[in-house]
Amino acid sequence: MHDEELHLATLAIRSGHARTHEGEHSEPIYPTSSFVFESAADAATRFVEGAVGNIYSRFTNPTVRCFEERLAAMEGGEACVATSSGMSAVLSLCMAVLKTGDHVVCSDSVFGSIMSLFNRYFVKFGVEISYVPPQQLDAWRAAIKPNTKLLFLETPSNPLSAIGDIQGIARIAQEKGIVFAVDNCFCTPALQKPLALGADVTIHSATKYLDGQGRVLGGAVVGSKALVGSDVFGFMRTAGPSMSPFNAWVLLKGLETLSLRMRAHSAAALELAQWLEQHPAVTHVHYAGLISHPQHQLASRQQSGFGGIIAFVVKGGREAAWSVIDATRMLSITANLGDVKTTITHPATTTHARITQSERDRAGIVEGLIRISVGLEDLLDIKHDLQRGLDALLK
Repeated sequence: MHDEELHLATLAIRSGHARTHEGEHSEPIYPTSSFVFESAADAATRFVEGAVGNIYSRFTNPTVRCFEERLAAMEGGEACVATSSGMSAVLSLCMAVLKTGDHVVCSDSVFGSIMSLFNRYFVKFGVEISYVPPQQLDAWRAAIKPNTKLLFLETPSNPLSAIGDIQGIARIAQEKGIVFAVDNCFCTPALQKPLALGADVTIHSATKYLDGQGRVLGGAVVGSKALVGSDVFGFMRTAGPSMSPFNAWVLLKGLETLSLRMRAHSAAALELAQWLEQHPAVTHVHYAGLISHPQHQLASRQQSGFGGIIAFVVKGGREAAWSVIDATRMLSITANLGDVKTTITHPATTTHARITQSERDRAGIVEGLIRISVGLEDLLDIKHDLQRGLDALLK
């Protein structure tokens, strides 16, 4: 059957794998640095891309290619380039799209390392950056300049679950001929399809939900053959931020259960968010699945679920937030997310610690904010572990 005839859960299990003469049922790992050519002429043809075939695992490896083809099929894209991490995926896109004198409009609610990449490094090479609230379409339009080449949105945002209107921003980008990229890390293609909503590119930290068990690092860029399959691939081939075959194989296994896990994460997170919203020590809960969330209706239109990330603010600032975190006995105190194990962190001093205070203020990263990536443990155990610290704030 053709991929377009299959549903997402089937694509996540079946697509991308071309069974070899060995008749293997599971995807093989090809842990080789190089590949043998049939002749000198064959080598010459492959090196100038005159023939399809493997050359060197930095940019052609069958296991990595299987992951790329599978994720592209799930996202509805023409091409995918797998990278060594989520940040190297962002870097690869930017290096393929931007040059000195260009301008980027970025959501002001993105992962802290993305801000650092733009503010500390790309500005050194003459790239200008403007930040806008992700939910304000007028702000996106107003920020565009004649030299704007990239719009970068993360939705839902990290960690406050701000929702950007993908279709609305895509219309603006299309009117101006600007590349529009969406970080789809929190939803994955199981819950959101940015390309179908008009985006040019989706970005993934495959380290998170695509793996789902915190085992390996990886990233991916998905989009058209021209932009991703040629331009982004060209940078990855030359600069080398490539995914390892072993990591690609682990991520392939993660994709097989992605739909099941994302539905379970979403259901547990919604119930936990509703519980937190009622706790007297909590002043605010950021989760798009809550009716109280300002972009709840928008999220309901462009997502089929709300994901597993919750952020909430406790009374008492940093001291109170740290005491809640330190009171947990089961939750993992780590800045990673998307794991089957529930994780908890203090964004202001971890994921967003390397940006300036003014940037944290603009992004809403207050000292009392706690982020939870809701795992797949029994929800009663997660609540009990949190309740110990939350109840202590009331004494």
